[in-house]
Amino acid sequence: MNKPLLIALASATLLVMGSTALAAEGKAVYDKTCASCHDAGLAGAPKPGDQAAWQQRIAQGRDTLYQSVLNGKGVMPPKGGNASLSEADIKAAVDYLVSQAQ
Repeated sequence: MNKPLLIALASATLLVMGSTALAAEGKAVYDKTCASCHDAGLAGAPKPGDQAAWQQRIAQGRDTLYQSVLNGKGVMPPKGGNASLSEADIKAAVDYLVSQAQ
């Protein structure tokens, strides 16, 4: 096998591994902070996997979703009520939720 091909395969493998790690991180943040409201649909929180509820939100773009969670929206407090979450944590959780609705 030639070097460029090996490098390309290694890079692709790292991307997949990185994506898997981010998905696991997003699920962990979701489980710890977001699930208490979203699993039950409290106060209109869209449930994971509910494509109809997420379709319009996803159409607004991820940046809009990130900002809604970072700043709070409606009855949802900023960062889902967990001020210790980083912006990366929030993005990972949002990405996880979006992936569940696609």
